[in-house]
Amino acid sequence: MDTDRPAPHTAPEPASASGPVPGPGPGAQGVPGPRGTEPEPDFAEPDAAGRRGGGGAGRRDRKARRTREAMAAAALRLTLAHGLAALAVEDVTDAADVSRRTFSRHFGSREDAVLDCLRADFARINEALAARPAAETPVAAYRAAVAAWLHDPDPEHPAWHRRPGMRDLFVLIDEEPALTAAFRRISVAEEERSIRLVAARLGLHPETDLRPAVAVGLGVAALHAATRTWVRDPAGDLPTLLDRAFDLAAAEPPS
Repeated sequence: MDTDRPAPHTAPEPASASGPVPGPGPGAQGVPGPRGTEPEPDFAEPDAAGRRGGGGAGRRDRKARRTREAMAAAALRLTLAHGLAALAVEDVTDAADVSRRTFSRHFGSREDAVLDCLRADFARINEALAARPAAETPVAAYRAAVAAWLHDPDPEHPAWHRRPGMRDLFVLIDEEPALTAAFRRISVAEEERSIRLVAARLGLHPETDLRPAVAVGLGVAALHAATRTWVRDPAGDLPTLLDRAFDLAAAEPPS
């Protein structure tokens, strides 16, 4: 074996045609963009209650939630004052002092922003439902979850009968087809979540077993029936109407 033979020459690897890997560009989190633009944090999608998970939990999540609530409050306030036809996304972003891009991160449409408070209310009911004791029947658990939301003392998120403008909002939902469709979409999404929660409680399949859907359907029907009467009867008391509606749902047949 010839040990004096020189080692073969190894050519250096060619440089990448794309050049050096670029760093984060303008608008990336923590990197200022061009003058007149705001850097946009890449938040994760919110959960059903508007919160965001992941490693950025904490102050960033609270800021994102406050931003979402500010946009939703502005959209609702402007709609109640001037009507849906007069509402532009720019009106909402100006009122909340955010960019159009921030709005689009949270909402798919102006109607979604107007009704976001209702989405959050349905989500709170589902959170309460998930926390109910396993021994409760599904309808009893849903009724207790609605009661927990109804009587929650949190001053920042009062129930509908303690929140100004809610009767007017439900009237608009009946009158404005775009709001009707958006409300239907929101309600169905949260009802589906309720069905999955009840199915998990019972150890049943949410898609193929009727029982979770029927149980949730009874609870949702009671909630909507009581709300409908409360909206149309200025003297109506929502907690009383809800108790009566759940009592009727439990009767066979209602009388």
